Amino acid sequence: MSVLRSLLFVPGNRANMLQKAMDSAPDAFIPDLEDSVPADEKTQARNVTASFLAQLAQVGPRVIPRVNSLDTGLLEEDLAAVVGPHIYGVSVGKISTPAHVAAVDGVLEKLEAKTGLQRGQIKLVPWIETALAIVKAYDICTASPRIVGVAFGAEDLTHDMGIERSEDDAEVAYSRNVMCVAARAAGVLALDTPYFGFRDPEGLKRNAQASRKIGFKGKFAIHPAQVDLINAAFSPSEAEVAHARRVVAAFEEAERQGRGSTSLDGQVVDVPVVKRARALLEVADSLR
Repeated sequence: MSVLRSLLFVPGNRANMLQKAMDSAPDAFIPDLEDSVPADEKTQARNVTASFLAQLAQVGPRVIPRVNSLDTGLLEEDLAAVVGPHIYGVSVGKISTPAHVAAVDGVLEKLEAKTGLQRGQIKLVPWIETALAIVKAYDICTASPRIVGVAFGAEDLTHDMGIERSEDDAEVAYSRNVMCVAARAAGVLALDTPYFGFRDPEGLKRNAQASRKIGFKGKFAIHPAQVDLINAAFSPSEAEVAHARRVVAAFEEAERQGRGSTSLDGQVVDVPVVKRARALLEVADSLR
């Protein structure tokens, strides 16, 4: 499974912001052709973004442009402008059914053939942000082998539901959990909606930590200042790594003594606990 802790949105029509973004170190750049771009600047965003893809790719993070959704009539032109050797994948908003995934998949397959890329090379991150998408979350997650992660869109979901956003996310708690479970069952990453208080680092920390607790593996950022905080929130801490090593060592000692479980600091250590510890250590090793 890919590591995508922080995914930095950059308005695709703003060359100065795309240039500035290259000074940050997210796990992925998300040049945005969709919601952060005014309707009358969509063509400009497409052209500016296309001109920056090679530079963004050279910096190191994966490049995953977000294109306009199927219902806008702009998706095919957007994909034609960005598909090529410099991008890892594309992100597509308002995916509500497996049929939407299939439609995007078909366009990508034609563009891969046209640009000399291998079939399936361009990965896909659909946005789950409607009531219908929540109901069909697992079917969407498994609709194409291109899918490496699914993004939760709280703003569009609450609009679709006709409800207001709140600080504690209570109104989207069920939907967030459903998507995390579906993504895990499908073996893809659950990626959380942006935190819009970009001048509130403590709020971002709390929000990201709560997201990680329910199964999100990464989060979108709307400002470079959020990247380091998000990376830290979705990375094992030194204390967590040290504890995981102690858990594994205690269990392995128990195994040598012919026992299938033991205890550590007053807590039972059995097979599920040691599996979780080893998984955490694998993530820590991959991040190094």
